[in-house]
Amino acid sequence: MDEQLWFTAILNHAFAKPVNAIMQALPPVFHPENPNAPINNTTAMEILVVCGLIILFLLIRSRLSVEKPGGVQHTAEMLDEFITNQSDGIIGHHSEKFTPFLASLFVFVFISNLIGLIPTLESPTAVWGTTLGCAVVAFIYYNAQGIREHGLKYFKQFIGPVWWLFPLMLPIEIVSHLARVMSLTIRLRANIFAGDMVTLTFFTLIPILVPVIFLGLHVFVSFLQAYIFTLLTTIYLGLAVSHEH
Repeated sequence: MDEQLWFTAILNHAFAKPVNAIMQALPPVFHPENPNAPINNTTAMEILVVCGLIILFLLIRSRLSVEKPGGVQHTAEMLDEFITNQSDGIIGHHSEKFTPFLASLFVFVFISNLIGLIPTLESPTAVWGTTLGCAVVAFIYYNAQGIREHGLKYFKQFIGPVWWLFPLMLPIEIVSHLARVMSLTIRLRANIFAGDMVTLTFFTLIPILVPVIFLGLHVFVSFLQAYIFTLLTTIYLGLAVSHEH
């Protein structure tokens, strides 16, 4: 078991008993290795990111102003407008209903990518479980929206344009959709893990000046990967709800 981060230790000290009780009620594969510390570092970092975002959103909500918007409000409005415009260009009209999910996905991934730059913390997106979880959530969401838009006709895409191609098209379409989950998972995890390792290496070898360059590069990569993850999810969502598709 990896050494606990300070925030992980706090969570385990406060919630180890109830969390362990819940996990013990699940199948053996979910049982914690250490009952005294059932919460691992990755889960703790995800909780920290979510709690931080909730506090941030509540702060923005409490200070909304039409006459004198603050800097944080301006940033939130820019993100909302950017996601909405991108969705409109990819999905089409009435795509604004998807903005809350897409914006939340982008912010969660972006902050999760960046949090590893803070000493004594780690990026949860540098771990397979987190990136797979985000990919599965995106997968479930766009398929659910497709079913909501088309009903059971949504599944006609899996059998191809003509019924007699069904034996060939069904496995191809299933593999294609599952490959999207794999693509989202591997791309995000590999880039953030590599970025963390490069930054840590240069901080260890040359702790002055040079690592600043790689910190800036890591921030750029964190933003880029969050954007790509959100963009691909938007494209998949557009394909799912498109009537032409």
